[in-house]
Amino acid sequence: MDDDALTQRFTVSPPTADIQFLHFQRSAPRCSMIRRPMVVKFVVFIVAVGLALLSTHTIALEVPEGPVILVVSGKVGQTNVGDEAHFDKAMLEGLAQHETITRTPWHDGVMRFSGPLGRAILEAVGAEGENIRVVALNEYAATVPISDFENYDVILAMQANGKALRIRDQGPLFVIYPFDQHPELLDEEIFSRSVWQVTRIDVE
Repeated sequence: MDDDALTQRFTVSPPTADIQFLHFQRSAPRCSMIRRPMVVKFVVFIVAVGLALLSTHTIALEVPEGPVILVVSGKVGQTNVGDEAHFDKAMLEGLAQHETITRTPWHDGVMRFSGPLGRAILEAVGAEGENIRVVALNEYAATVPISDFENYDVILAMQANGKALRIRDQGPLFVIYPFDQHPELLDEEIFSRSVWQVTRIDVE
C-alpha cells in the first residue's frame, strides 16, 4: 500500500473516541439549558420563603412583661392582648428610635427628645386607617392624620435631654414634631396634636 492510500485511510474515518467527544460537546449545552430554569426556580422559592419568615418575625408582637404604658387599638392587624396591642417600655425601646432636637412652645430653649418613631409604632401593629386618635392620661384627645407620621419624623418621646419623661414631666410619652426642621409645623393645629402624657392610640 502506497503512502497516499495510507493517508486517505486515516483521515476519512475519525476515531470512535473523537465521535463520542463531539457528541458530548453538542449535548452538554442542551442539558445545561434544561437544568438552569429549575435551579433559578428553586432559588426564587427559597428567597421567597425566607422573606416571608423574616416579615412574620418582624411584625409579630410579644406579650409585654413590664407595666403597660401604651395601648393601641382600632384598625390594627397585630395584637397581643385581646383585640389590642399593648406595649411596655422595653417593647417601645425595641422599635426604630429617633432623636429630635427642637424648640417647642412648652419648653425653654432647645430640647433634645428621643423615642420611637410614630410610624414605627403603626407599622408594628399593622395600622390600616387614615387617622389616629391620641388619648392622654387626663382623657384629652387629638385626631392626627397618619400622613403626619409618614411625612415627618414624629416621635413619641420617652426622654428629654437624656432623662426619662415622668408623668410630672409630661410623660411617659409625648408626641413631638420636628418643629425647628420644618417651620411649616409651627401652627396651632399642629400644636394641638402634640399630646403629652399619652396612654392610648386608636387607629380610625
